[in-house]
Amino acid sequence: MAHKAGLFDLRLVIAVLFAIYGVVLVVVGLGFTDESDLAKADGLNINLWSGVGMVALSAVFAVWATMRPVIVPDPETSGGDSGGGGGQRRG
Repeated sequence: MAHKAGLFDLRLVIAVLFAIYGVVLVVVGLGFTDESDLAKADGLNINLWSGVGMVALSAVFAVWATMRPVIVPDPETSGGDSGGGGGQRRG
């Protein structure tokens, strides 16, 4: 019987990392940005907007991983060759 990859899905790992970095950037952008930082970026709070973008991207990855999970087949139930490449050669 096949099962889902679950927490070992790389998309969830990427989503968690982007969420952590994004939240850190949102906090820095909201609480620790002064006028000299804004002047360097032509008045744009780049930490805030980068953090919001990272949080949004992490949400996209999390939704993608939950809507289309990776199905891992069990080795004892999957019949046939185990990937040795012993089939006919075309060319």
